This record gives sequence, C-alpha cells and structure tokens, in this order.
Amino acid sequence: MANISAISRDEWMLRGPLAKKGYDWWWHSLTAENAETGEKKPFYVEFFTCNPALAEDEPVIVWNDPEAQKAGKRPSYLMVNVGFWGEEHGQLHRFFSLKKTEIHADPPFSVRAGDCFCNETRTFGSVKISPEERDAHPEWMCDAGEMTWNLKIDKQIAFHVGYGASRFFRKINAFEMFWHAEGIKTAYEGEITLNGVKYIVRPETCNGYADKNWGGDFTSPWVWLSSNELTSEVTGKKLMNSVFEIGGGRPKIYFLALDRKLLGTFFYEGKDYEFNFSKFWTGSKTQFDCWETDDEINWHVVQTTFKYKLDTLLHCKKSEMLNINYEAPNGTKRHNRLWNGGTGYGTLRLYEKKRGDWALVDEVRTEGVGCEFGEYDR
Repeated sequence: MANISAISRDEWMLRGPLAKKGYDWWWHSLTAENAETGEKKPFYVEFFTCNPALAEDEPVIVWNDPEAQKAGKRPSYLMVNVGFWGEEHGQLHRFFSLKKTEIHADPPFSVRAGDCFCNETRTFGSVKISPEERDAHPEWMCDAGEMTWNLKIDKQIAFHVGYGASRFFRKINAFEMFWHAEGIKTAYEGEITLNGVKYIVRPETCNGYADKNWGGDFTSPWVWLSSNELTSEVTGKKLMNSVFEIGGGRPKIYFLALDRKLLGTFFYEGKDYEFNFSKFWTGSKTQFDCWETDDEINWHVVQTTFKYKLDTLLHCKKSEMLNINYEAPNGTKRHNRLWNGGTGYGTLRLYEKKRGDWALVDEVRTEGVGCEFGEYDR
C-alpha cells in the first residue's frame, strides 16, 4: 500500500547536521490554460532552502566563486524557483536570506519570504528577472522573465516510499537524498501570469503533482517520471482516478552507493500497484535505461513484483525541456545537464501474472508527463 498521507514527511528537515550541509525543497507542477486561447501550458513552482545555520544578511551563492569555495564557504538561502515548459520554456530564480525567511518547520509546514508563500494548501508569489539582471548575475543560474501565481492546493493521492524516509532514518540522515510525494495527484486551482499572459488553473484539467526532496547531496543518475493524464488504449476512456510515479537513481547510504534503483507506483482506477525495492517480500525488481538522441530524452523502465509488471516507455522533446539548475549544499554544481520537462508522452503496459504468464491488464497512453534525467559531469 503506497497511497498513505504523511505530512510529517513534508516538514522542514534542515536541523542537526543538515542545518550546515543540507537542502530541503517543496515542488509543485501543473498544467494551466491560456485565459484567451485555452492553449495548455505546464508550469512548476518550487521553494528550495539550503544551509540555514550558515545564513547571512544576504543570500550566499558560491558555486561559481572559486575563491569562496577555496575558503570553504558554503551557500545559504531560500530560492523561489518557478518555471515553464514547452516551445517557450525557462526558469526564474529569486533568492532570499534565510534570516529574512519565516519557516514553520513542524507539520503542517509553511514558508514565507517577501510576497512568496507556500504551505500544504496554498502557494502564491512573484519572480521578476530583467535581462540586465540575468546578464549581471550568472550566479543566479536563471533566465529573464516575470511570473506571478496564486494557487490553492489539494493533495489527493500520495506515494509513501516506506521505511527509507521514516523518522528513524531521517534522524540519523542515513540517505544522501530523501524523497516523499504527498501529492502525486494534486488538484490545483487559481491563476498564473507569465510575461503578461494570464493562465487559468482548473482542478479537473491541471494534471497536478507535489513532492519534496531533502538531504546532503543529489543523486546521479537522477530519474523522475509522473502524470495523471492517462487514457486506456483498451477502452479508449480517460482514467479519472489514476496516476503513476517513478523516481530515484543511485541511492547512497552514508558513503555506500547502492546499485541503480527506482521506486514506483501505478495507482490504477483505485487499485495501487507498488514497485518498491525496500519491500523485498514483494519480489520487487526494476530495470531501467535512459538515453538521449538528437531530439529527445527517452526512458524505458520495467518494474516487476511476484504478481505484477509495469513496462513504461516515455519520451520528451529536448526543445521543450530545461536544463534545470541547482547548487549543492557544499557549494558545487555537478548537475549541468539535468533534463527537466513537463510535456513527456508515451505508454505504460500493466500486466498481472496468471498461471505463470503475464496477462495484460491495460495499455495506457500518457501525456503531460513530468520528467527528469541527468548524470553528474564526468
């Protein structure tokens, strides 16, 4: 059973050792509709915090400052990171000192800085970067543009990854990168304005998603795939109570890197099919391959348990994706080709084992897939 709400895992985790070498972020992605034309466009909103115990009066960014790195300086800030995918795509970053940020750490969490706010049920704010500011501040790692948003959040289906993110393992910081997805199916409602164009966000069409990551460093490879924009190829009907989620890479426990592993779930019309390597009694195994062509990023993931199999083949056009930018808590930037998109598409084939053979349950077409793949620079 993976659909278990656990807002305690959404609390702010940067305490103890992670206060000086850690990050914690809350991520929201969704599809909105142009208020005049009805054209759909995917967006994301993220609140990213880093090294609060090292906070200064102004945000501290060091990834492109060799002298600061040599002196052992590390970053500290809240980065409000908003962006959009499609033929027009970009990422806009606004930085705040954590001394000037109000954070309610215990569940339910909340974060507020300037006119930007996020909690379990609402987010709003603005980010504006002029071309002159972008050019003068390469350390901001972003594009130029302006976006405002005001959204209600209703997290409806969760992906509880199990004991790997339990309070005990969080307390001892066992993993280098933790993950919890409180809203793999989330209904958003409200408005977004991007560069003067207004977009409407509707609960029934938003294909919404919400999760969080935290830890002392990032994973490589880095894989994320999710959508609730699903249609049965067998019946031709849209699946209104379904969503899939796949994520992970190469988990690291302290200094020990495990083999490439992914976690996944397919919530199919009310039934939960989970593929979680930590639940060894289910016989869960995963094989995956991610590759880049001239035009696309591609993912092929085959997940099996003793009873079920999910074969997922997805693609996303590189021309509609970002190379999303993050600075690690140690002040380095090793992910420089972290492909990130919201317009992925492809097919999921769900099977059940009957009399020793795999019988097809459904073949499902998916669109609007939130997707990510990247590996550290060599």
